[in-house]
Amino acid sequence: MCAPNVMKYVNQKLLKTTVSRRDLFKTALAGGVASTLAALPRVNAQSMASLNLTNMADLTHTIGPNTPMFPGFDPPKITTLVNVKDNGFYGNRWDMWEHTGTHLDAPAHFIEGGVTADKLPLESFIAPLAVIDIEAKTADDEDAMVMVEDITAWEEANGQLPDGVVVMMYSGWEKRLTDPATYVNQRDDGTIHFPGFSPEAATFLVSERNITGIGVDTLSQDPGNSTTFDVHVTILGAGKYGIENVANLKAIPAAGAYMIMGSLKIENASGGPVRLLAAWA
Repeated sequence: MCAPNVMKYVNQKLLKTTVSRRDLFKTALAGGVASTLAALPRVNAQSMASLNLTNMADLTHTIGPNTPMFPGFDPPKITTLVNVKDNGFYGNRWDMWEHTGTHLDAPAHFIEGGVTADKLPLESFIAPLAVIDIEAKTADDEDAMVMVEDITAWEEANGQLPDGVVVMMYSGWEKRLTDPATYVNQRDDGTIHFPGFSPEAATFLVSERNITGIGVDTLSQDPGNSTTFDVHVTILGAGKYGIENVANLKAIPAAGAYMIMGSLKIENASGGPVRLLAAWA
């Protein structure tokens, strides 16, 4: 998404986690992903010691020429440079804005001197997931937001958000992808409209909970009608990351799933497309 005039950002200290995230990554190297997930903070009392990897979902949209873009940025262009018939091998050139498709926003995207995508800690690429469903609200309000009360309602049903969690908003917006114009939802007056997190919810998550980041199934962490991008400023200003245009969140449980994220390591990147997976027992 495009960079606005940036407000003062929230710079909160992280609460210490029960399980050191660096130790967690060492565990991954020693014992593999399954043992790593078992060591992560639990979303509820259910044991994660045995992870059934057949329960998996791809949370990634395929990037192509019809991928919806934040207004002002060109869609990706994929050009075939060589092919097997004529050249003996196949390869393409990609031309795209960093923030295309299912992608990561690193702190540097909005924060001067913030961490770039290539320098994010490795242990932040595996995290518990919490999915907050606000689809019912979007039927009457295209600018619906995840509010603090939506978070506390999730906690009443599932227990407090676990340390290191990535909190995902599910709004059902991806149903509009068959018509990219309705996904962007830009009006004749230039305004755009889609759901996102409220500034109050973002502040609550970085000040009252110990999150790794947030994610949305829309173009932006902020609702489309935001002109100040407070959520970006708060989340990224606290050293967290955001993930936008997340797919298939309806397919995973509200609690108990874990996210595995793969990202290109490009020098000084403000973000970039990711391959995002969820796994649960």
